[in-house]
Amino acid sequence: MGCNKNVRIDLHIHSTASDGTLTPAEILALAETLHLGAISLTDHDAVDGNRDLLRTGIPHSIGFLTGIEISAEPPSLYPVFGSFHILGYGFNIEDKALNQTLITLQDARKNRNPQIIRKLNTLGIKVDLNHVEQFSGKCRLGRPHIAGYLVYEGYVGSIDEAFDKYLGKGKAAYVEKFRISCQEAIKLILDAGGLPVLAHPYLLQLGKGVVFEELIGELKSMGLKGIEIYYPEHPPESVRFYAQVAKENNLIITGGTDFHGDIKPEIKLGSGFGDLFVPYEIYENIINLLK
Repeated sequence: MGCNKNVRIDLHIHSTASDGTLTPAEILALAETLHLGAISLTDHDAVDGNRDLLRTGIPHSIGFLTGIEISAEPPSLYPVFGSFHILGYGFNIEDKALNQTLITLQDARKNRNPQIIRKLNTLGIKVDLNHVEQFSGKCRLGRPHIAGYLVYEGYVGSIDEAFDKYLGKGKAAYVEKFRISCQEAIKLILDAGGLPVLAHPYLLQLGKGVVFEELIGELKSMGLKGIEIYYPEHPPESVRFYAQVAKENNLIITGGTDFHGDIKPEIKLGSGFGDLFVPYEIYENIINLLK
């Protein structure tokens, strides 16, 4: 399969183990239907989905990398205003230190939800946490599910509108969440035998005076091993730029759709908006590096 230039992969996928709407098994079945060459389940601050897939077994027809997406604080001298996430690939999901940290992060995420609901209530939006949980089903509850419920109840017309009006950073119902430092996130992944990668750099929204190349240099000094360059929202010129920065810093390149299922229905597994192609050789490169 590795010599087939037409085989695509997806190394950024979310399941019901975090804020996606498909179970790990459903994602695996869909990946097989789409003839993806390899996948990685990168749930937010969680490895339960990976554990489920490894327990049930991965077909020989599809490559698999253990994965995660950790919400982290950027380096103090390099502020960003967008989503700063560290992806991890090919690590031991039973690593003790990693799992202890994930419990802390999951508790923080869980404790955040009632605070968001209370803020919505003070704004005159009568939302009950129990109803949101029932609406969301098997998912690990987070802001996207609250947004979906606001759409369901008719308070907003779309999930994007829910974030723009209420749930996005700086909005009336936003609640800051606990994050570990990027240095700790990178170290946890490395110590568990994996490769830490900067997720979707186009979404970082760099602070004034922050130079991307300098940020990458700082992260590399902490042990960063790669940059996610293929992503649905990355313009072609940005993909070329990130690829050049990765090459100059001897970092691997990765890519994926950030698939969430029905929460982001416009994003399709394996192809994003329909035109994303992450080549199979990226999976091969990661496997070789992990060896």
